[in-house]
Amino acid sequence: MTQTAERPETEQEGSSQSRLVVVGNGMSGARALEEILARGGGDTFAIEVFGDEPYGNYNRILLSEVLANAAGKAVDDEDADGEDELYLNPLDWYDENGITLHAGVRIVRIDRHAKVVYGDDGSVTPYDTLVLATGSRSFFPPMEGMWASKTELTRGVFGFRSLDDATSMLAHITEHRTAVVIGGGLLGLEAAAGLQAHGVAVHVVHPTEVLMNQQLEAEASKVLRSKLEDMGMHLHLGVKTNEILTDHGRVSGVRFTDGSDLACDMVVVTAGIRPNIGLAMVSGLETQRAIVVDDKLRSVDDDSIFVVGECAQHRGEVYGVVGPLWEQAAVLADVVTGANPDAEYHGSRLATKLKVAGVDVAQMGVKVPERSSDEFVQFSETGRGVYQTVVIRDGTLIGATLVGDVSKVAALTQAFDSRSALPEERIKLLFDLGSAGDAASAADLPADTQICNCNGVSKGDLVACVHDGAESVSACMAATRAGKGCGSCKGLVKEVVEAALGGAGVEDPADSYYVPGIPLDKPTLMAEIRSRGLTSVSSVFAELAPDGKEHVGSKMGLTALLRMMWPDDHVDERDGRFINDRVHANIQRDGTFSVVPRMSGGVTSPDQLRRIADVADKHEIPMVKLTGGQRIDLLGVPKEKLQEVWADLDMPSGWAYGKSFRTVKTCVGTDFCRFGLGDSTRLGIDLEERYKGVEGPAKMKLAVSGCPRNCAESMVKDVGLVAVESQEEGQDCRWQIYVGGAAGATIRKGDILATVDSHEEALRITGRFLQYYRENANWLERTYDFVPRMGLDHLIGVVVDDVEGIADELDARMQETVDRYADPWATDRTEATPGQFHDALPLVPLPQVPIRTSSSRDGVSS
Repeated sequence: MTQTAERPETEQEGSSQSRLVVVGNGMSGARALEEILARGGGDTFAIEVFGDEPYGNYNRILLSEVLANAAGKAVDDEDADGEDELYLNPLDWYDENGITLHAGVRIVRIDRHAKVVYGDDGSVTPYDTLVLATGSRSFFPPMEGMWASKTELTRGVFGFRSLDDATSMLAHITEHRTAVVIGGGLLGLEAAAGLQAHGVAVHVVHPTEVLMNQQLEAEASKVLRSKLEDMGMHLHLGVKTNEILTDHGRVSGVRFTDGSDLACDMVVVTAGIRPNIGLAMVSGLETQRAIVVDDKLRSVDDDSIFVVGECAQHRGEVYGVVGPLWEQAAVLADVVTGANPDAEYHGSRLATKLKVAGVDVAQMGVKVPERSSDEFVQFSETGRGVYQTVVIRDGTLIGATLVGDVSKVAALTQAFDSRSALPEERIKLLFDLGSAGDAASAADLPADTQICNCNGVSKGDLVACVHDGAESVSACMAATRAGKGCGSCKGLVKEVVEAALGGAGVEDPADSYYVPGIPLDKPTLMAEIRSRGLTSVSSVFAELAPDGKEHVGSKMGLTALLRMMWPDDHVDERDGRFINDRVHANIQRDGTFSVVPRMSGGVTSPDQLRRIADVADKHEIPMVKLTGGQRIDLLGVPKEKLQEVWADLDMPSGWAYGKSFRTVKTCVGTDFCRFGLGDSTRLGIDLEERYKGVEGPAKMKLAVSGCPRNCAESMVKDVGLVAVESQEEGQDCRWQIYVGGAAGATIRKGDILATVDSHEEALRITGRFLQYYRENANWLERTYDFVPRMGLDHLIGVVVDDVEGIADELDARMQETVDRYADPWATDRTEATPGQFHDALPLVPLPQVPIRTSSSRDGVSS
């Protein structure tokens, strides 16, 4: 029988301080504490905090970084470097603020009559005000083989919710190589990315066809899926798991509802979360899905008990993202401290910005139109992994989804939150259309614009930080924690801080790093690699990374750099390449690949066309399509058939999959066009034949136009050449060379680098610019960002005028690259590594790209 305890005497009896007890030391509980302290609560209350875990408060959003060994510290060492990255409030913080922390003590019962809480260590602690921030736990669906006993999971089965989960998984993967992640939501994809960083083969199993279906609609999910598959992640969608297979008490595989099996030695369950309401239930508080609260965040049963975070149910809603939890914490602090006793929480409009396995994602409001009168703007560029939509009702933004490119998220969030007026041209919500008046800047954002959703930091907070003396982006991030969560807002944080500093700030060294895992700018990194003779990605990490730790997001950039620096001696480590680069084809959303043979300058022949048609028929290729780069794309080729298709085509690779020189688009020039001034077709063919497959920090697309009518769109390419009239007698034309153009999500007219007199000089200057770009651009930095960053005058000086005296060296290094070219479709006719072209996907039937034709056999349009 449960007895009611008398309120124990403590040294605070008779003190003017009231007793505040917080149960739960997770992100919500600690945020509530910070808000209470900010309102003078340290003087008002004697504060005690109970937390199940034996740590200070840490950032759960970074658990995938811990799993990937990218957090830069041991989880049990709060004094290690990188503390600010993981621990929001280390143990010392509680002492410094006069808070008594009972780390590792679980509260098992509340006696509401005596106003005391009971700990599992036998302690009895009185309270005047009690805050419940018990959070949530992993949900383990009923499944045979999941549990070894009533309290222990089968060896090799893990949840993914705590530091202990992450460290247990780290210990397990040292001797295990294949993992199944059950659940393709945010947590599941983060767990998968963390495991993949260790070279583990990761299979994500999700019961619906839509990844992250809580945040994304189907089309957005497809783009995300393509990005993740590019990274080598195996995705099984529309598949349900009903059994975990075991062998001698250890995981040996999973079984799906269709009876098929998948072998593995590790299972991570991320099938959702459930609020921790057991304490509230045994203590007589009203619970439904979570603990029911009123608008002041009080339990509806007890005015002395407040609830915050994922364990609170307000007006029927339970929130699981940080934005609403921070809003709840502010209201709770206003009420319990008396700073604003009339404060009320009326619910939250959800606007979420995340980084999912390295892919930026933002979502707010509705995902798709719900009424026939709703306006819907949609943009999709699957090759770049970008998908963007906005939904507008009665002139007000009611929803937006961004995948891959979230550069407009701050302005969209402001419009969504404030219901402000929208531009008449709705497309301007997603793009700057080229004129100076269209481009929005950080300086234009209102002070209350939320910049960092993870830590609730507004533009005004960052500006105030600068006014208080912060002199760099990193200093503002350290002071406010902006950018310390998922990291997707770092670019915007940088813009806001730099605008507030007005150009007077201290340069942040991290801004110049070539890749995030190596703290060196590109010239220094290249010098170190050369001096130490580092020819493999793993050796670069071992020698130059902090503590020698590998960083999965840096591998591809380092691979590209080493291949440029050591074309003969580079040690190829296959996990340092994208899946596209490993199999020399572009992966599609259904796990098949596209094959694009080279047609230099966009010129082909009847023989090539017949060959392509024969191959398409023989291998039953479902779609043959013309590309925007004047090529023919064969889509839907299974991985195991790639080598057969290449052999039957007997054509060279078009490099339509790599971070490399892609294509040269041309017009017909002087051969047939009556306006042609220069032989654009010949120059385009020569450019493509000379620089084919040259690898770079990002893809390079070129074009040549035979006159200023610019039919090949040369002015918006990475490099574009346009023939113009020559004033010299006997000279047909001159060639203007444009650099840094773009016509995708970013629209930019290129800058004129040079105007040259001859075909040969055009070839040479183009190659010299590309080599300088290869050696000086950051990883994934397209020329449209590189050219403004370096400055046109500087580029003209180096590339054209040779003011630094390196033109001959650039030409020579480019010539070395050209001389070493080997066609990948010819060299990889046999497997370079075991399983390189084996069929790994799909293990279950996936939706196939439909076969489309311009007309059916009987001539009726289909």
